[in-house]
Amino acid sequence: AKKDCTTVHICIVCAGYTASRQVVTLIKSLLFYRTSKLHVHFIVNGVSRTILRNLFQTWDIPHFVVSFYQASDFIDEVSWIPNKHYSGVYGLMKLTILTVLPANVGKIIVLDTDLIFAHDVTEIWQYFDKFGENEAIGLVENQSDWYLGTLWENYTPWPAIGRGFNTGLILLDCMKLRAIEWQSKWKEVAQTDLKHFLSTALADQDIINSVLSHNASLLHVLPCYWNLQLSDHMRMDLCYKQHKHEVKVIHWNTRRKQNNRHDENIKSLTDVFRTFTEINGAFLRHPRITCSTDDPEIYQSLDDTDFDMCSDLISSAASLHRTHIFYLPFDYHSNSATDVSIIVHLTIDRLTVFEAMCKHWEGPISAAFFTTDAEAQTLVDFVKLSPVLMDRTNIGYHIVYKNSNHAVYPINLLRNVALKQAVTDHVFLYDVDFVPMPGLFTYLTSYLAEHAKSPKTAYIVPAFESFWYKFKVPQTKSVLHKQIDRGVFTSFRSYMWPQGHAATNFSRWKTAKEAYPVRWETNFEPYVVVKKQNLPLYDQAFIGFGWNKISHIIELDAAGYQFVVLPFGFIIHIPHAPSVDLSKFRSSPSYRECLNIAKEAFYEKLRSKYHKTTEMYFTRRNNT
Repeated sequence: AKKDCTTVHICIVCAGYTASRQVVTLIKSLLFYRTSKLHVHFIVNGVSRTILRNLFQTWDIPHFVVSFYQASDFIDEVSWIPNKHYSGVYGLMKLTILTVLPANVGKIIVLDTDLIFAHDVTEIWQYFDKFGENEAIGLVENQSDWYLGTLWENYTPWPAIGRGFNTGLILLDCMKLRAIEWQSKWKEVAQTDLKHFLSTALADQDIINSVLSHNASLLHVLPCYWNLQLSDHMRMDLCYKQHKHEVKVIHWNTRRKQNNRHDENIKSLTDVFRTFTEINGAFLRHPRITCSTDDPEIYQSLDDTDFDMCSDLISSAASLHRTHIFYLPFDYHSNSATDVSIIVHLTIDRLTVFEAMCKHWEGPISAAFFTTDAEAQTLVDFVKLSPVLMDRTNIGYHIVYKNSNHAVYPINLLRNVALKQAVTDHVFLYDVDFVPMPGLFTYLTSYLAEHAKSPKTAYIVPAFESFWYKFKVPQTKSVLHKQIDRGVFTSFRSYMWPQGHAATNFSRWKTAKEAYPVRWETNFEPYVVVKKQNLPLYDQAFIGFGWNKISHIIELDAAGYQFVVLPFGFIIHIPHAPSVDLSKFRSSPSYRECLNIAKEAFYEKLRSKYHKTTEMYFTRRNNT
């Protein structure tokens, strides 16, 4: 019989975009080895709370609970302490844990975000059973000479026992600490020591070490391999040389993180980090729980060999994809009701096209990427090296992870993720294989400021394409038409799919000086600028190729939107090879039949939502 389940409680302070990305690798390592239920308590700021809540809601991990506590509610407890450490005030928040956590949390493992587990966290939880009567804090000895005061001349470290203890991993017996009024004890020591030291150098670690130097009976010393510290001043002889085959937790306690060392000893540990960065988090939905639980342990295999295309597509459309919004730092505050964000979706192989788009659009962008875990790191590296992207802070990068290597492209899920995270009042519903005309962002915001009135107007930006792989984007409408006359450009899909944009009326646009209205026509799928508020979302039943955008334009028309063509703005399509899903559509009758089933379901939803206003779509659906 299985033993009863113990829930391991973990507390992590996580604030900001970078920490929210970093902590995911730690969580993966915990999930990979764990054999127990986990309850992770996050102390967060507004940014990390938004990101992590969305991530864990879409990750859907069994036997795994998360709780969030807003750091701002408790920050006054520590904000009076001057701290020179790069972590700032959040580096002191571990001191508030007893105040933050509910009283029924009796024991907790406290972790920094820059740790990686190479062993089951359940084993270190069992060290609580080894605590002596008075022992309430479990720590690993510091693996540098920092607290010995020998690293530099004229440097005096905070008080510590011997070489001190590292607080990147802490076992806290909350019941014992509350009994001795821990909060009052550390505050009293901090106030006294700050009169001499003026500030902390290592945040909470200085204060905890000083408290322990006066209260050694509280300390339980943990084996060094439970916190192998790869700091700038690491001494290999203190742990690694004797225990390199027993390392259970790796700690990059340096500002440079995994870039701090290049020797062979550290390379193998860095490889562990990269393994967990790149591992598919979807596989970690299937834990090796070795105890009795009340939860059903039935999971659908990601590699089901039974194949029915329609069932597979329906299942893919309903799949829950882990989603990490704002994967990279974002800093943009819209101050105008006519501000516009591009809404775009792509895979990692479209990065160079995305870069070209961004070069011609200086405004905000909300981009959803469909990637593997490994490809997400490729995105980070690409952005760091791109002269176009490296300094941009107004691009929201949102990762929607593939559940398997054969996942069907969830195009409308991606659009909805990007749409929901847009921070502007207006959005430009876009595809990544287009380059905007120079100055289009300024033109759109100016036009909307002067003309936008009805919240239900969809402003069409005409789309063109070239059959040349190399071309210069026309600066103006007049230059564009001169090149159309020379055969360089033509209206988008005018040869292969004219009905998609015919309603734009390109012949009228050629001479138009003012915006003009057009009516919806069958299979119309223009690129539009619309107000974000109350905008219908895309129907996520449409995945892969076919009808994903057409259905949305139909719904806009059914919802009462007016289509208006802008007289001067335009976008140019960049030629590329057909997608895998387009090839399926062209070659597979089954794929097209599945798409027809999705269309029928869409029409039923439309009729239910808009009632009689959808009659025209039903009478014409046989032509689509």
